[in-house]
Amino acid sequence: MTPSPLPSTMLRAAGLLGLFVVVSISILVAVNSFTQPKIAAVERQVMLNTLNQVMPTHYYDNNLIEDMTWVSAPDALGTTQPMPIYRARLNGEPAGLVIETIAPDGYSGNIRILVGVFADGRIAGVRVLNHRETPGLGDKIELRKDDWILSFDGRQLTETNAHTWAVKRDRGEFEQFTGATITPRAVIKAVKNTLDYVNHQGTRLYD
Repeated sequence: MTPSPLPSTMLRAAGLLGLFVVVSISILVAVNSFTQPKIAAVERQVMLNTLNQVMPTHYYDNNLIEDMTWVSAPDALGTTQPMPIYRARLNGEPAGLVIETIAPDGYSGNIRILVGVFADGRIAGVRVLNHRETPGLGDKIELRKDDWILSFDGRQLTETNAHTWAVKRDRGEFEQFTGATITPRAVIKAVKNTLDYVNHQGTRLYD
């Protein structure tokens, strides 16, 4: 038995539906191609603003985001994953590094940190990128909650002062938080390990 041909109204509806799908996809592709560069530009600016908090702009004249390399240093940077290092230069000479590192022993897990280090080994700045520490206690590592993170500014790690890189309860020079000593301990250790890594690698990190 020969099947009946589809009514013209059904064929017309199917055609219109197909046309609608094609037009919709075309619009989505066009919108995406228009908005994607803007989103990327915003993300880039946000990242640059964050980097500039730990490496002020007047210390370098190169493109900090493009002058970046990946390093794998699990013992120093707290993770087996490659981590980014942004290299600051002034008139072509090494000016500093911005290193992303992990404190794996926070009270509630990993604490992601950005450490800026001048070419002479002094800390330019430290900021916490993200964490899950206890609100009202461990979250004082955030600059918007407390200025404790600024206590790293200008410090260096040397053989003679390595023992002072601890909270005061552990006979170090850093303040601890009431009820949340584990958190500052983790951050101090991570920053110290990062500085130790920079001190040992030296100018090779700029190559």
